[in-house]
Amino acid sequence: MEWTDDAIVLGTRKHGEANAILEVMTRDHGRHLGLVRGGAGSRLRPVLQPGNTVHVTWRARLDEHLGHYVVEPLRLHGASQLAASHVVYGVIHLAALCRLLPERDPHPDVHDRLQAMIEHLDEPLMAGTQMARFELNMLAELGFGLDLGSCAATGSLDDLGFVSPKSGRAVSRRAAEPWQERLLRLPAFLADAGAASTDDIADGFALTGFFLERHVLEPRGLSFAEAREGFVAAVLGRRRAATSGS
Repeated sequence: MEWTDDAIVLGTRKHGEANAILEVMTRDHGRHLGLVRGGAGSRLRPVLQPGNTVHVTWRARLDEHLGHYVVEPLRLHGASQLAASHVVYGVIHLAALCRLLPERDPHPDVHDRLQAMIEHLDEPLMAGTQMARFELNMLAELGFGLDLGSCAATGSLDDLGFVSPKSGRAVSRRAAEPWQERLLRLPAFLADAGAASTDDIADGFALTGFFLERHVLEPRGLSFAEAREGFVAAVLGRRRAATSGS
């Protein structure tokens, strides 16, 4: 068995003295693991950093075997980018989200969104909006997509400002008036490609986090890793500091 694909590094773990188990997200073969000979050495360690884009060739005698990777670097992050705390937290959180998907199950849309997400991690505010959208898309990939196209109460397409925690459907501001305290806020940027304030981003993460915990994490006995909280705090805190200093 053999295949080649471009891949995004999700993580590694040492295997023996010199080798490493590499976990990547590929477009055509999904989240996939394999052994890299010499992967724990100084030559390959910078190539196998999470978030890097590499070209991999996977070989195994049988499809169900772990197999071996031959890895070639394509796009590596510079030290300046990785020095930003929100970038480090963001890459770790993205990898954790991808691990919610079954191994070797192709999800080309997730791969493409992951690649785009990593390309835009430098700017904190953009990274925050893109991460919340990524979480929203992951809910759909996992079979728990939210219905944000129209009001659950009136069918209206306009002035949508809340989401029902029970149904996962949008609710217009007018229809939501008697029950606002029981509903989740729906920031506009999750329904379109517009810009977002720090308050909008915080509302977006509260919304996606609620449904990820209820439908995905809790049934598996999981919880969010500290990287998610660290990413949100770094993005919002850094932006607020920049705004207050202007």
